[in-house]
Amino acid sequence: MTWPQIHTERAALAEDLATLSDALWSTPSLCDGLSVREVLAHLTAAASLTPLRWMAGVLRCRFDFDRQVAMRLAEHLGDDSADTLARFRRVIGSTIKPPLPVVAMLGETVVHGEDIRRPLGIRHDYPIETLTAVARYYLGSDLVVLAKGRVRGLALAATDSDFSGGSGPLVSGPTLALIMAMTGPSTT
Repeated sequence: MTWPQIHTERAALAEDLATLSDALWSTPSLCDGLSVREVLAHLTAAASLTPLRWMAGVLRCRFDFDRQVAMRLAEHLGDDSADTLARFRRVIGSTIKPPLPVVAMLGETVVHGEDIRRPLGIRHDYPIETLTAVARYYLGSDLVVLAKGRVRGLALAATDSDFSGGSGPLVSGPTLALIMAMTGPSTT
């Protein structure tokens, strides 16, 4: 079920960005130091990166993961915003991924989708099943994003789904808000 959710969310993001003016592509995203165009290129890179290419990049960058992210982003940025969007459209249906759980790719799509949409004032309604799957993943994982450690010692409870977990002082809100709080400011 997860790949269809990823494909749906990628297609929705591409549609949301289809009429974006050239000037808006340079809007700072919620990812520190990256524009919305660069975050979209990052999503394209993730959908194009096999485990073998990922490992080759890790070795090439001498285990500097930030350097590898920057290298892959540059590979997929394209010549201009139209090219960046076209490259992303080509990977909407991709099932290629680095050596991560598929649900981590769904999380990347949702969180980075918000990293792009929120500064642009674009609102997107996600299926609650998608958000619940992502929230459950992040609650139990520090893979890619240190979400589990960030919410250690807190009880989380969604006000719009059956998502809950953890122990300690209660933090409640919409599932998407809890996801964004768990993942914190993004650095891709």
